[in-house]
Amino acid sequence: MSKETLFSVPSVLREVRPNGDILLRSDQELGGYLRNLGEMLRYWASVDSAHMLAAERSSEGGWIYCSYGEALSAANAIGQALLDRGLSQQSPLMILSDNSIGHFLMALGAFTVGVPVAPISVAYSLRSRDHSRIKVIRELINPGAVYVEDAEIFGDALAALGAGLPVISKRGGKVDDSFDALIATRPSEDVEKAFAAVSKDYIAKILFTSGSTGSPKGVVNTHEMLCANQQMIRQAWPFLNHERPVLVDWLPWSHTFGGNHNANIVLSNGGTIYIDDGRPTPEMIRRSVANYRDVSPTLAFNVPAGYALLVPILEEDPAAAADFFRRIRVVFNAAAALPTRLRQRLEELARSSTGRDIPVTGSWGTTETSPAATSAHFSFKDARSIGVPLPGVTVKLVPQPEKEVYELRVKGSSITPGYYLRPDLDKAAFDDEGFYKPGDAVSLADPLDDNMGLLFRGRIVEDFKLLTGTFVHVGALRTALLSAEPILSDAVITGEGRNEVGALAWLNETEVRHKFEGISFGRETVVHRDELADHLSTVLAEFNRGLGSSAKVKRILLMGDPPNLDLGEVTDKGSINQRQVLACRAELVDLLYSDLPGRGVIFAAD
Repeated sequence: MSKETLFSVPSVLREVRPNGDILLRSDQELGGYLRNLGEMLRYWASVDSAHMLAAERSSEGGWIYCSYGEALSAANAIGQALLDRGLSQQSPLMILSDNSIGHFLMALGAFTVGVPVAPISVAYSLRSRDHSRIKVIRELINPGAVYVEDAEIFGDALAALGAGLPVISKRGGKVDDSFDALIATRPSEDVEKAFAAVSKDYIAKILFTSGSTGSPKGVVNTHEMLCANQQMIRQAWPFLNHERPVLVDWLPWSHTFGGNHNANIVLSNGGTIYIDDGRPTPEMIRRSVANYRDVSPTLAFNVPAGYALLVPILEEDPAAAADFFRRIRVVFNAAAALPTRLRQRLEELARSSTGRDIPVTGSWGTTETSPAATSAHFSFKDARSIGVPLPGVTVKLVPQPEKEVYELRVKGSSITPGYYLRPDLDKAAFDDEGFYKPGDAVSLADPLDDNMGLLFRGRIVEDFKLLTGTFVHVGALRTALLSAEPILSDAVITGEGRNEVGALAWLNETEVRHKFEGISFGRETVVHRDELADHLSTVLAEFNRGLGSSAKVKRILLMGDPPNLDLGEVTDKGSINQRQVLACRAELVDLLYSDLPGRGVIFAAD
């Protein structure tokens, strides 16, 4: 199948206002879509009740399956049980557990009867020491019940939530209700009445995002937002109209990428999701590889850190690469720009494994945009491309002359109406025309051709000036640096109020161990061999050649400790909070710029 058949051809309409604002939108009208998420399940169960919806690994290592028919029966039973327990639009279901069939069925039951679901990052429960975030969330949403897969594993988190909150669990510990009891509930006509009442404006999910402050805020996700966004994606990817997707996916359902974009692509298009028990970490990435070898997906979704760990393994194991790419139609990246060289390596692997070109693409969006608002469903070379507006989305570009970029704003049926019980946040999030303001900067890929889309230029609040008065565009510089050297997994750009640009950086352990020995990880800064330091010094020199002062990275300090969740240095999707890292590691930034820096600081070679 050609790329032209895979993707629709972009056709963007432009309006330029007297004040310099530019409005961009697709010339495709948004097609019709279902009323709510429950209708998706009911439709596909009626088409083929035996078709598999979801699968997960058992404790013995095999796959456990759930069909569309089984999911529909469970959703009706769970919906009745939730109604019996008094849950409603004003009394949401809180879910602490990671991705699982049980989690999926609980959410489907809630969608069926109009109960909002609040899936919370597992990191807030299992990696946090003080559980402060889940305490704040409980106080805000006042849930009618909480679901956990294993009450013993989540015991500390449940204790932190306090008494009076009914606990539903599959196993472990003392709970108020068992999952088995819920799915054994006999549905009454109340389920059908509740389902009929679930309008497009009903809240489907409350998704929590920490933003730049580290304090969780609940983003309202209505049924209309999520259903409309799937129609938008189908119009950009028309092959979904006649191909039922198969995913092997780890991305957490507490986040919009995994929970809205990916899970709903499966549900909306009658597909199947194999829940990947691997993760993009050096310890767990091979579990993902094993799952890919078991089940060749048709769509690959990941974040840059996941591809950075996966690619070296596939390059060393052609058989694993062949299994991974065998059926894939599209390789998709989100959450951050995919470094250019990493994207090229994925394309080369796909070509060598299958003999065909497989698009490596992406989009732009946030928790507030369902998430996809733009899509790069066309050929592009610049890794910063986020594509063109999806049908039904209007993009407003507000000039920022001093920074030579535009502020990106968006409006459409897939955009949130606001934050759960936080009108104070709503006022700051939207402009006077109702456009959502995410705080991101973009530029036009080709000022003469809007169909070439937009380039992501980073967060406006992250950009800064050197002492010389020169602006540093953090997002673009970070992407360029990571593209220049794959042993760097992530970086925070430094230099505000200083004479030159530097970086706090983390190493990709998989890539490093392939090239060097004797590296010590897990300390405040990495203890490195001279060979590694010399290598990075040379890399920086080559990277800086011919660049201006605002784009030259003159020094790097390697981090050993990973970004800290409790301190807000990293989000649950794994992306770095630039401002928070700089605030939390101010002493290390001072070390980086001291006249006599200690061990760990690497300078660009002369």
